[in-house]
Amino acid sequence: LVNVNILDSLNSTMAKSKNHTNHNQNHKDHRNGIKRPRRKRCPGMKGVDPKFLKNLFYVRKGLMKKKLETKRLEAKRKPTEKKE
Repeated sequence: LVNVNILDSLNSTMAKSKNHTNHNQNHKDHRNGIKRPRRKRCPGMKGVDPKFLKNLFYVRKGLMKKKLETKRLEAKRKPTEKKE
C-alpha cells in the first residue's frame, strides 16, 4: 500500500497546458533583418532530368573541343615573339 500511494502522488501533478508559443519570434527574426539566401555562382544539378544532363555533358565536351582547336590554330598562325 505504501508503494502505491507514492506512485499516485508522483503522477498526480497537473498537466501542462501550454505546449507551443510564437511570442517574440518575429521580433527576433527581424533584429538583423530577414535576408534572401545567397545565390550560388553555379547552381547544383541535383534533381535535374538525367537525359538533359547527359546531353549537357556532350554539349560542354563539344564546346571544349572547339575552344582547344581554335587555340591550337591561333598558336600556329602567330609565331611566338621574344621579349627583349
